[in-house]
Amino acid sequence: MAALDLLGRRWALRILWELGEGPVGARNLRERCDGMSSSVLYQRLRELLAAGLVHHRGDDDRYELTPVGRSLGAAIAPLEQWAGTWAASGH
Repeated sequence: MAALDLLGRRWALRILWELGEGPVGARNLRERCDGMSSSVLYQRLRELLAAGLVHHRGDDDRYELTPVGRSLGAAIAPLEQWAGTWAASGH
């Protein structure tokens, strides 16, 4: 699956964003992502796991970013910076 295809799927970036703060259990992750159904959450987690961006910690049943997933933060930091500038301009 191409990176933009995966990251463009609904909720994918939000899940990665939430995991950027550290390991999170599925229930807590769903609560942080207002309005996401559990079926979509688990589908996105399966896709992110298959892509090597997320790891499931079986010992405490939480999800966390892999080193590759963490490196994505540096790749999208310019987009986050642009979004802040755009929002501040009144859009």
